[in-house]
Amino acid sequence: MRAIVLRSPDADPLLEEVELSAPRAGELLVRIEAAGVCHSDYHYMTGDLTAPLPLVLGHEGAGIVEEVGAGSSGRFAVGDRVALLWRPRCGTCAACISGNPVLCERGPVQAGSGGLPDGTSRLSLPDGGTLHHLMGVSCFADRVVVNENAAVPVPDGVPPEVAAISACAVITGVGAVFHEVREAAGRPLLVLGAGGVGLSSVMGAALVGAHPLIVIDVDDAKLALARDLGATHTINGRDEDVVARVLEITGGAGVPWAIEAVGRAQTLEQAVECVAPGGTLVAVGLGAAGAGFQVPLNQLVQRQKRVVGSLYGSSNPQLDLPRIFALYLAGKLPIDRLIGDRLPITDFAEAYRRLTAGAVGRGILVP
Repeated sequence: MRAIVLRSPDADPLLEEVELSAPRAGELLVRIEAAGVCHSDYHYMTGDLTAPLPLVLGHEGAGIVEEVGAGSSGRFAVGDRVALLWRPRCGTCAACISGNPVLCERGPVQAGSGGLPDGTSRLSLPDGGTLHHLMGVSCFADRVVVNENAAVPVPDGVPPEVAAISACAVITGVGAVFHEVREAAGRPLLVLGAGGVGLSSVMGAALVGAHPLIVIDVDDAKLALARDLGATHTINGRDEDVVARVLEITGGAGVPWAIEAVGRAQTLEQAVECVAPGGTLVAVGLGAAGAGFQVPLNQLVQRQKRVVGSLYGSSNPQLDLPRIFALYLAGKLPIDRLIGDRLPITDFAEAYRRLTAGAVGRGILVP
């Protein structure tokens, strides 16, 4: 089959022929219908984040089950449409039992080994050499083998591209609102960054009634889309003093909630300044490994500001993704407005050129 293979951060990923073995017990073979073009893959391509190499890229995908491994649970059948999750869920560790499966203890095993949750790979190079999975998904490919706990059924009426981005960008942004923001109705909320995750936070914040809903970016086209999705105020960070403008909009009070979806020190530090006394900054954007930012100690203590991280929207994907699909079908979450360019997998390089050039909306690769 064909797949986009990253061999080194010093070399461009290429479309190659690779081998994919049959699913084992508790696993599914899925034919990919759509895969989202996410910045997280780009972090691995540049070496900002590391994983065992060579690997097949892609972690935001959806497709159709073509084979079910023997001895599986019976929850899936051939022909089922599924969205793929990049975080495993063993169901038995302390994190899973306590309702926080995004911190499942199999996550570090999967990430460190470049395999599935059991630490082994179903991918190989034509010469028999080892080929790794990215986050247990590797959906920049014609087909994938995934653990069945990394799949969620997709209901009729949800297009493949909507299902794909819902399983990463949308659940991260909407989930951060649902799980880390409390009593937002009628209260200010700030979103920094209007990419796929940030715009998903905007949709979630609009749904729960945050007001005013303020969005910051440096791209006017992205800010225009944010307004279409419910932002009441937008700020171009290139042209305006972000902190001063947020304080002006909120009458000098600041915001009780800020969601940072960029992963940069500058925007995180701006967010701390924008947060009101007793308020919370929710960090969802990834940066380079080891990156940090400055937080004024006295702001944390004297003004009781909080900074929290939110992985995968602090969600329980097996519960929250069906909830997101239901809200989409009810017209409450206009996820299809997030869809940007649709390109064949052969145009992978162009898709990432557009992403890094500031393309509006979430790009989609179609095998």
